[in-house]
Amino acid sequence: MNQEGTHGEHVPAIVAAAHELKAPLALVRQQLLRLDSSDVSSAQQRLIQQAVMTTERGLRLTSNLTRAARIEEGALFTLEPINPEQMCRDIATELAPLFEAHGRTLQVHQRKHPLLLVANRDLLRRILLGFSDNALHYSEPGSPVHMQITALKQAGVVRVGVRDYGPALSSDLWKTLQKKMKLAPQPVHARPESSGLGLMLAQQFAEAMNGEIGVVRHKDGATFYVDLQASTQLSFLS
Repeated sequence: MNQEGTHGEHVPAIVAAAHELKAPLALVRQQLLRLDSSDVSSAQQRLIQQAVMTTERGLRLTSNLTRAARIEEGALFTLEPINPEQMCRDIATELAPLFEAHGRTLQVHQRKHPLLLVANRDLLRRILLGFSDNALHYSEPGSPVHMQITALKQAGVVRVGVRDYGPALSSDLWKTLQKKMKLAPQPVHARPESSGLGLMLAQQFAEAMNGEIGVVRHKDGATFYVDLQASTQLSFLS
């Protein structure tokens, strides 16, 4: 059996597994939220909050798997002009409790002149949430995570990246991942707890928007980014 056929047969199984996982994760989250904070110590309450946010991370992953299946089936996603800085700020606000619970911060670099890109709002949000989750997991305790928006004017592209301060990546890692992720998730060897599933999903989401993902290596971490077409529409945001 060829590799393409093998990959195609794995998709329904992955989606079925995601559906099976969604219900118990949602139930665990619901039960945790029902715990009365007055009956537990502050330390226990922090553990409960971390558990709630961990289940929410798992729910995001199961949702991404089912959304990726729609892409595999040829579903079309509407593209529109989006202000990526505002989206990054919304994500930073949403994830602030999760980052604070782990002793980290998620910061957005402010631009003097806002940029617009062309994307599907839901898919872009899923990519950036995934990059942020990854950065949280691998950043050193006490270190910040930065969300950055850059204009690549010659290419007509806007780059949205998430910079972490964690283990360095080898120079040939990304090329290897790019070749293999089209077939199946690949582990990130410098970060052994990662299956590479999040990167595979991010790549599928980016391709559905005529974009691509990539990584910039640093001595003290990495910046995972998505490149999307810049919008020529003027921003009406102040």
